[in-house]
Amino acid sequence: MKPYTHLFFDLDGTLWDFERNSTETLNELYNELNLNERGVPGFDVFITDYHSINEKLWAAYKRHEITKELLSVGRFIQTLALYSLNDKELAISMSELYIERSPSKTNLLPCTNEVLEALKPHYRMHIITNGFSEIQSRKLRNSGLDRYFETLITSDEAGVNKPNPAIFNYALKKTGAEVSESLMIGDEPEADIEGARLAGIAQLYINLNNKPAIQSPTFEVKNLCEALNILTIIPS
Repeated sequence: MKPYTHLFFDLDGTLWDFERNSTETLNELYNELNLNERGVPGFDVFITDYHSINEKLWAAYKRHEITKELLSVGRFIQTLALYSLNDKELAISMSELYIERSPSKTNLLPCTNEVLEALKPHYRMHIITNGFSEIQSRKLRNSGLDRYFETLITSDEAGVNKPNPAIFNYALKKTGAEVSESLMIGDEPEADIEGARLAGIAQLYINLNNKPAIQSPTFEVKNLCEALNILTIIPS
């Protein structure tokens, strides 16, 4: 295998267990704010509706059609409105509590610490993530992942989202890495893998959900635990 010196990791869904951490936070808010008594159906219905709206608003944000403030509050305003609960103050409260609590969750994907611990002595490691800088940095710090990484690159900071090659070029410039010595590791076939490919960067696809990549990645594994099978040749 070609010896890489810089590893660029995605954060949410690759290392930090976004689905579990988000669900735990939303469940806490559902119960603490007595949403069931306010006419919101069971939590399973609520979170399904929330995810549907959240995905649509994130897509609009990535197209620069809405601000991050409208995204953060709007996903709760629109979800609550589905149950004829038009309470902007409640939506703002939910948004603030979610943003405060979610980054404090510490659930990681299997093998995360073991893999990073094994790689750290041999590689320079960085994060490239779509998201807000203040939130993503808190996730890294609270989960203890910050000790493994030299650099955090966010779409908020770079001004563009993955898969836009510009964020990868921004990351290369910020870290001083060359394309030829870099490897992108992530779980999203478009944002992480196709984006890196378009920027000329080699890719390691963590295919957790058995979703085919748009084009064949440089490397592919079924989970993060298998990454060490790929990264067995240590650069000099």
